[in-house]
Amino acid sequence: MRKNSIKNTRVNAEVQRELSSIIRSGIKDPRVAPMTSVVAVEVAPDLKTCRAYISVLGEEKALKDTIAGLKNAEGYIRRELAHKLNMRNTPEIRFIADQSIEYGVNISRKIDEVTRDLDNGAEEQDED
Repeated sequence: MRKNSIKNTRVNAEVQRELSSIIRSGIKDPRVAPMTSVVAVEVAPDLKTCRAYISVLGEEKALKDTIAGLKNAEGYIRRELAHKLNMRNTPEIRFIADQSIEYGVNISRKIDEVTRDLDNGAEEQDED
């Protein structure tokens, strides 16, 4: 089976949806931030392993605490996934901190600063 096959894409989407639901409603660990989102999920073609990319709204400490809390609750999460998904194997989950949203916000902020500086420079030239 190819990595980007239709079946694998469907499995990734289904695992991401269920994982988001479990994290949102099922985990009681206080380390897991309330604004936690599952950005992407990559399930291996053999369905044995899974990489879940996690993003947290907040500072770096909240992200680290959330990843630690999710790793601690991995057994519970796998059990819940097994109940909700009808798969031959429930994948072993690795939680990975994803900073793409934060990176995008920073890039957007920098672009806004540059355009604001360019607009200010153009206004100053018009006045001369």
